[in-house]
Amino acid sequence: MTRQERADKIAKILKKLYPETPIPLDHTDEYTLLIAVLLSAQCTDKRVNLTTPALFAKANTPQEMIKLTIDEIREIIKPCGLSPQKSKAIWNLSNILLDKHDGQVPNTFEDLEALPGVGHKTASVVMSQAFGVPAFPVDTHIHRLAYRWMLSTDKSVEKTEKDLKKVFPREEWNQLHLQIIFYGREYCPARGHIVENCPICKEFGRKNMKR
Repeated sequence: MTRQERADKIAKILKKLYPETPIPLDHTDEYTLLIAVLLSAQCTDKRVNLTTPALFAKANTPQEMIKLTIDEIREIIKPCGLSPQKSKAIWNLSNILLDKHDGQVPNTFEDLEALPGVGHKTASVVMSQAFGVPAFPVDTHIHRLAYRWMLSTDKSVEKTEKDLKKVFPREEWNQLHLQIIFYGREYCPARGHIVENCPICKEFGRKNMKR
């Protein structure tokens, strides 16, 4: 079976299991989505969703965020981990949005990735979910599943993104990204993975998987 044939069959399984793909991070607009995605680095979406209400109650716009001190932001977001770095990034990017973008979240990869704390993965999530631009955000979980399903070679996250974009239609990237995340949580976790209970790995996974 070719990689493309495998991808086509996997896509059908994902569509059947997850016809609806709500964004797992709670937000109300582009800015709150950006902050939520930034906080999700090395943190679960569940933890982020438990933390952001307190933050957004105090500041859900760049104008309000810069009125807080970095220490105040850090205290609120501590449960998400990496709070010293994340609090500085949130405060600094909020200033940049006001200074360079009229307080709006930019809708280009170049401008997003120029913001503090915003890497390619975060920018890809914002571009796809906030602006509807086709993107394929690849985090460590999608990277792991792409290897398990023999859709990529596991060399790097960047390589995995390129490999997935080659085998899946551009117009389906945004939904597939979320479908893979949902599937991984339900059927294909990093630990305690049972191949017999995993429809995709049972049929298309690597043998003697180490990941």
